[in-house]
Amino acid sequence: MSKDRGYAMKMVVDGKEREISFEELTISNKLSHDALVSLLIKKNLITPKELLDEIAEIRKERFRSEADQKG
Repeated sequence: MSKDRGYAMKMVVDGKEREISFEELTISNKLSHDALVSLLIKKNLITPKELLDEIAEIRKERFRSEADQKG
């Protein structure tokens, strides 16, 4: 979606159209992420260390250099 419009998306709730800004969308996404992580840890499904290790692994996979990808 284009930033030129000043909003990320439009939503219709109860027949009323509402424009959602990129900032609102980002904050909503972050809150959802935080809630999910918090619940997983509270329910002892993951530990904070496991989460950090997984983030490090994903970061390493997604942001490797072109030389690493060819080799």
